[in-house]
Amino acid sequence: MTAEHREADPAVDTAIQALEQQLSMLWRRARSNSYKVARRVHPDMEPAAYGLLVILQREGGMRLTDIAASIGVGKPSVSRQIAMLEQLGLVQKEADPLDGRAQSITLTPAGSKQLVTAQTARKEAFHNLMEDWDVKDLTTLGTLIAQLNETYTKDNW
Repeated sequence: MTAEHREADPAVDTAIQALEQQLSMLWRRARSNSYKVARRVHPDMEPAAYGLLVILQREGGMRLTDIAASIGVGKPSVSRQIAMLEQLGLVQKEADPLDGRAQSITLTPAGSKQLVTAQTARKEAFHNLMEDWDVKDLTTLGTLIAQLNETYTKDNW
């Protein structure tokens, strides 16, 4: 049943409104924290580029088109971010070993080192922030956020 044909349930509407408000606040705070984390990697790095570095750390060398596809962003936007990261000495482009016409993008040794330093600081900040939380609650929150992220992959907009 689609949202247009569903009868409004006041309890669900109230819960959705509270969730929307809390997520909005969480996203604003997350953007602020992303700015701080990005600056730990490099003072001139844009916050959005942090995620690209993490993908390259996890996946190793990737083509620009594969990076763009993995995050659901257009190639021109990713290309601009990669060019900035290359100028900062955090990533490098090399000939793709499987296709000499394409380029593989990887972290530089300095980029890898700076990323790990920022990740260590971020992890420590999370530990400090959540030190009073019960492990069961942390696990439940992680599970629910994963469920929410999975829901976002559905085309419901």
